[in-house]
Amino acid sequence: MIVVNDIHKSFGDSEILKGISTTFEKGKTNLIIGQSGSGKTVFLKCLLGLFEPEQGIISYDGRDYSSLTGDEKRDLRQEMGMVFQGSALFDSMTVEGNVMFPLEMFTKQSKSEMQERVDIVLKRVNLIDAHNKFPAEISGGMQKRVAIARAIVMNPKYLFCDEPNSGLDPKTAILIDNLIQEITEEYDITTVINTHDMNSVMEIGQKILFLKNGLKEWEGTNKEIFKTDNAAVTDFVYSSELFKKVRQMYIEERN
Repeated sequence: MIVVNDIHKSFGDSEILKGISTTFEKGKTNLIIGQSGSGKTVFLKCLLGLFEPEQGIISYDGRDYSSLTGDEKRDLRQEMGMVFQGSALFDSMTVEGNVMFPLEMFTKQSKSEMQERVDIVLKRVNLIDAHNKFPAEISGGMQKRVAIARAIVMNPKYLFCDEPNSGLDPKTAILIDNLIQEITEEYDITTVINTHDMNSVMEIGQKILFLKNGLKEWEGTNKEIFKTDNAAVTDFVYSSELFKKVRQMYIEERN
C-alpha cells in the first residue's frame, strides 16, 4: 500500500502539485487520469522517488520515503518495477537479455537462478519462444509484454506503468490491461498506472484518481465514475461520442 499525504511539488515559481492526498491499495490496479498539464507525470515521478516533494509524505507500507537513509531509499527502489511508455527495451539485447538485466545489475544470483526466474516471467506473459529474439523482431504488443516481464522479474512490491497502452491497437491494449490486472492480483502488488486511455479506466479501474490543475478533483472506481456529477470528470470522461452514449444508457437505466 502507498499512502500519499498533502504532497506539494514546484519548479521555480510554478506549483505543479498542490496538496494531493490519496491511498493506492495493494492487490488492485490504481489509475491516475487527467488532462495534459494536470500533474500526472510529476506525481508519478514523485511516487517513484525521482522527484522529492517540498511538502508532504509518501509512505510505502509504513515507510516514509523522506525519512529513509540513502541505502534504505536504494533498497526501496529495488522493490519497484516500472513499465515505460515506449517499453524502453535495449535494442542490442535479446528479449532474454532485457528481462535478465535487472537481475544482473541488482542481485548476486547465479546464472542458473537468473535463467530460471527469466523463464518463469516470460512464460507468465506468454512469451515462451521469444527468448532469443531482438525487440525489432517482435510486435509492439510483444515488446510491451517483455517490458512487463522485466518489471516483475525482481518480484516487486510496487508496479508503476506509464501509459502502458500507448501505440497499441485496441485489441492488444485490452490484452495488456488484463495482463497487468492479473499480475497485480496474483502477486498482490500495489500497481499504479498513469493513463489517458478511457478503455483502461473502464476495464481495470479498480481505483481511479482524477487530477486537475495539480489537485485531486475526484477519486473512486470505474463503476462510480458513471455516477458522479463532478463536471470536470464528466467533461473528461465523456469527451468522446462513445462514452457520451454509454453515460446516456446508464442514466436511462437508472430512470
